[in-house]
Amino acid sequence: MAEVGGAGGVVTRAAPGAEEWEREPHPSDSLRTFGAVVQALREHAGLSRVEFATLVRFSKHTVESVELGRRMPERTFVERAEEALGNTGALRRAARHLSRGEPGLAAWFRRWARLEREAASLCTYECRLVPGLLQSETYARAVFEGTIPLRTDEELEAQLAARMDRQSMMRHRPTVPFSFIVEEHVLRRRFGDAEAMRELFDHVLERSVPRNVTLQIVPLEGGLHACLDGPVQVLETPEGRRLGYSEGQKNGRLISDPKEVSVLCQRYETLRSQALSPKESRALLERLRGEL
Repeated sequence: MAEVGGAGGVVTRAAPGAEEWEREPHPSDSLRTFGAVVQALREHAGLSRVEFATLVRFSKHTVESVELGRRMPERTFVERAEEALGNTGALRRAARHLSRGEPGLAAWFRRWARLEREAASLCTYECRLVPGLLQSETYARAVFEGTIPLRTDEELEAQLAARMDRQSMMRHRPTVPFSFIVEEHVLRRRFGDAEAMRELFDHVLERSVPRNVTLQIVPLEGGLHACLDGPVQVLETPEGRRLGYSEGQKNGRLISDPKEVSVLCQRYETLRSQALSPKESRALLERLRGEL
């Protein structure tokens, strides 16, 4: 969540150049865990990194990079490491769960992004930007281009790719309820030309067609309400646990305390009753599109 503080977490460092191909720009938890296991097994076997590197026929630098979670191990590395460290099968099994880092996502948002992909339901209230999961590519690009500090072309493309990749989960998970509540002024905020605005409205309308997606708009005349503290997201895990997420300038907060999450859910449900119905919201979007 958080291009400029709220609709999808972005990263601020440049994408790696070709000379850094082996280094993960954003090491994932699975890479760090795998590396720690390799190091623990190596040390248990009484091998130095140099000695182990000789056995697996990779450089000492490569061994170090894998152990520190900075490099995705090649399949041959995993197989040779298994043979050198007892052939228990532990490394082969662990390697199946390895995933790369997540370029384009801010560090504070990555954990929530992973929870999103497994959520049993997701509720989003946004009062600053169109929610990241509903943004058109042109809208997302305009948001990224306007952030401070300015991004390189490589960073911008990584952010855009991450945004579009996040949206794909809505298409791939047709039985998961996605609820969005968006302030009307967010949709009225102009960017680009009329064609770009029409593209955005068409995109939001298309994304909200499936039966598992609910879009509600808080009208300008809706007055004050319980969610004025800022944007918020609430999800339910496959185990039935509810978690919340809020975001501000250059930071995000995962909320797990049941009492805090309960308050967020109460606020969201109250606002849901105050916002326009899904049918009325679509009618408003279509009217805004027609006014362009």
